[in-house]
Amino acid sequence: MKILVVDDERDVEPLFRMRFRRELAKGEIEMIFAFSGEEALAQLKTHGKTDVVLVLSDINMPGMTGLELLDRIKSDPPPIPVCMMTAYDNDDYRGKAAALKCDGYVSKPIDFAALKENINSFII
Repeated sequence: MKILVVDDERDVEPLFRMRFRRELAKGEIEMIFAFSGEEALAQLKTHGKTDVVLVLSDINMPGMTGLELLDRIKSDPPPIPVCMMTAYDNDDYRGKAAALKCDGYVSKPIDFAALKENINSFII
């Protein structure tokens, strides 16, 4: 199963690969990384929306924001669960994400044990 991680901070990729090393080594998951909203849409096109089971996206990114990406993903079938990640956790972001049919919300710094449980709820 493929998970698309979207964040303009490039150090997210080695962090996620380290934190999910067991799942990656066992072949339980495959992680795809995009460093902008535009790149994420291109990755979804390349890998196929039906192959990606979950998108984890930062909210604050230059260019296309995570909320704009969420809106684009949700408006183009088939539906894919999208969880938003942010270091700026506030009611305004939560409200906007909920209005756009966000499937989850993760605050940074990320609690990876909780994130793994959250991911499992989407793939079971």
